[in-house]
Amino acid sequence: MSNQLHHIRNFCILGHIDHGKSTLSDRLLEWTNTLAEREMREQVLDLMDLERERGITIKATAVKLHYRADNKLYELNLIDTPGHVDFTYEVSRSLAACEGAILIVDAAQGVEAQTLANAYLAIENDLEIIPVINKIDLPAAQPEEVKRQIEEVIGIPAEDALLVSAKAGTGIPAILDAIVNHIPPPKGDDAAPLKALVLDSVYNNYRGVIMYTRIFDGNVTPGDKIQLMQSKRSYEVEEVGIFTPQMQPTTELKTGAVGYLIAGIRDIDNAKIGDTITHHLHPTSTPLPGYQEIKPLVFSGLYPSDTNQFQALREALEKLRLNDSSFTYEPETSVALGFGFRCGFLGLLHMEIIHERLEREFELSLVRTAPSVMYRVTLKSGETELVDNPAHLPEVQHIEHIDEPYVNIDIIVPREYIGNAMELCQKRRGVYKRMNQLDVSRVQLLYELPLSEMLVDFYPKLKSLTRGYASLEYDIGEYKTENLVKLDVLLMGKPVDALSTILPREMAETRGKSLVNKLKDLIPRQMFEIPIQAAIGNKIVARESVRALRKNVTAKCYGGDVTRKRKLLERQKEGKKRLKQIGNVDVPQEAFTAMLATDE
Repeated sequence: MSNQLHHIRNFCILGHIDHGKSTLSDRLLEWTNTLAEREMREQVLDLMDLERERGITIKATAVKLHYRADNKLYELNLIDTPGHVDFTYEVSRSLAACEGAILIVDAAQGVEAQTLANAYLAIENDLEIIPVINKIDLPAAQPEEVKRQIEEVIGIPAEDALLVSAKAGTGIPAILDAIVNHIPPPKGDDAAPLKALVLDSVYNNYRGVIMYTRIFDGNVTPGDKIQLMQSKRSYEVEEVGIFTPQMQPTTELKTGAVGYLIAGIRDIDNAKIGDTITHHLHPTSTPLPGYQEIKPLVFSGLYPSDTNQFQALREALEKLRLNDSSFTYEPETSVALGFGFRCGFLGLLHMEIIHERLEREFELSLVRTAPSVMYRVTLKSGETELVDNPAHLPEVQHIEHIDEPYVNIDIIVPREYIGNAMELCQKRRGVYKRMNQLDVSRVQLLYELPLSEMLVDFYPKLKSLTRGYASLEYDIGEYKTENLVKLDVLLMGKPVDALSTILPREMAETRGKSLVNKLKDLIPRQMFEIPIQAAIGNKIVARESVRALRKNVTAKCYGGDVTRKRKLLERQKEGKKRLKQIGNVDVPQEAFTAMLATDE
């Protein structure tokens, strides 16, 4: 190992939402004087406005710190990661670039579902874990109890866990010393051919694709000719640099470094996340393992409100996909909404974030259809079809049976709310697996639940029923056969494909009635009556009408012959009949949102 590698430490910060990852990052930046005092602000590594508004980290960010210990200057590469379950993909990508992880646990809340999931990810990646108990200045802090939980629930030694308060800045030097002393330096060979991993990438209108990278072997300097092994394309490097956390150009990136690389790449598809970068003339023989292909779980249609924005939406999705490779999209058309895209996401929060980023960063106005999951349909002919859009479900007479995906959920909840959490799971067709006692006050509930039931406000309901104390983690289970039907919504007798949904037969009529009632209030009144119907196959299960607006055409008649009034009313009636034949009904965005709300 070359001498320079001894002074490098690559690490990330893991933990549950709100346990203080971004605050700890801020303190580490302050202690190492990475940023001047005037540049400091809260959540300094959350670069997106959306992250700062919601108080969550969405994208993993890297930053280089310098720390002096024992008269040696160390180079610490910190990667701040998200805590929400929908962004686990970002976390797994960050871990591939690190040798160690700080596992942060709230001194008052203890080990939560996502703490557990992230700790297992770090163990799988063979990282050195440093347990840190944060928020010890809170009145409800129980550091000794949390140490016991870390040992019993996660299974890692915690007697030397560091006690800190990131907000107050206590215990920060101990963390820096632990990083230097316990996290191993990166392995690699400076003399070997270049081998670097593409961790992430963003698109810049002036410079093309900017690739965030970790160098495993060799080095790269501006002017080098590099090759991307997956796409087999070669480019000349224009600039390399590090994050401070702003991009700062340097003369080269050596083995063990985390930085960025610009090579005039204009074609977004050629810079895939997880690809291996090597030299064009003397390439490495084996590429890095990269990442598992991610499979989206939730599907929804995105359509431009103005049909002229279709091309702009396509370009925006291409650019966003470069920065977030965990969502997919393909073109689709809808009778009600025109041309748009069917997009796949990792979860509901992920879907909301992508929708909001498209509207903000690319100034688009979009209509989003109700989310659905991927169903597996077995036909009577013996063939199997995967259906992610209820509108594409084959005719009832051709279907043998429909399988839907289940998830294994892990809920950690205080004892007094066990009943509420279990009742919610039972209502959502959950199958009880087991219960584990974590400590005196909290239990872990394990359930199997249809993924489609989680799409419909499951997480907010769980939070409100447990006063915000429950934490949730899930992973994908297997498909199970269920008695499912398609519920169609008809306006003026015509089905609105974007409002179709697949659900269990026993719930279909009730959902149909509540949906039709909601739509009656949401669809604006026209000059003609609008019938709204819910149908299963050819059977109408619910109906409501939006009453017509009526203009008083006889207002100008002062007395006089009654036949004059009748003539005006007849003419109005004829006009309404003609309007009803050619009139169009615009479905507002609120109608698609109504699909998500349940009446429990």
